[in-house]
Amino acid sequence: MSRRCDLTGLGALRGMNVSHAHNRTPRHYQPNLQVCSLYSDALGRTVRLKLAATTLRSVEHRGGIDAYLEKARAKELTPLGRRLKTQIQKTAKAAAS
Repeated sequence: MSRRCDLTGLGALRGMNVSHAHNRTPRHYQPNLQVCSLYSDALGRTVRLKLAATTLRSVEHRGGIDAYLEKARAKELTPLGRRLKTQIQKTAKAAAS
């Protein structure tokens, strides 16, 4: 399995370790991934996702998974995020009418 955030697609970054003598060796920066269960009010169930800590902070800041996906642009999301967004929009539209 790849180490990627399920909503934003954030993955590993590459960089260099630089010693005091300025010798450079390659290294990887792995994202801080957490497996989370977030409750969706629109869907009426919990959604289990593997999120980066920065994405989780953004979700909590915006007021939950529904508000985060409503505000996020489709091109910023992974295919799973886009699928969740359309499911939430369909159920919210059906509940409104």
